[in-house]
Amino acid sequence: MNVHDKAPDFELYDSDGNIISLKNYKGKFVVLYFYPKDMTSGCTKEACNLRDNYEILHRNNIVVLGVSTDDEESHKKFRDMHSLPFPLLCDTDGKISEKYGVYKKKSFLGKSSFGIERTTFIIDLKGMIHSVITKVDVENHNEQILKSILSAS
Repeated sequence: MNVHDKAPDFELYDSDGNIISLKNYKGKFVVLYFYPKDMTSGCTKEACNLRDNYEILHRNNIVVLGVSTDDEESHKKFRDMHSLPFPLLCDTDGKISEKYGVYKKKSFLGKSSFGIERTTFIIDLKGMIHSVITKVDVENHNEQILKSILSAS
């Protein structure tokens, strides 16, 4: 997915079993952040940074949606443990991650596996990809998001 592409719509379950669809957020900026795994160090830092800055994002008409291949139970535990105020979506089969081009072969300690490459898509008010953040700073992600959105205003 590239800037100015139409963001692929999706329907995914959140941690409470609700169906979340991208089309429900037209007229708002959507931060669709893909992360590798609940309860891991980098993913926790990223989620907590977004939590700690959620009010400023919300005041700027920005919706935050986290996506990983973890299931509802894992997401619920992660959300509750860290008091996350935004939905975590279950892409258990990786199909949405594949559509967005973030489900990739990865190597760690000499072992290869497939998984999500941490990436954030900012989707504009009309459902188009406004920007893509591939070098996510997990401790300052909100600043990257705001800079991207506000620089275009």
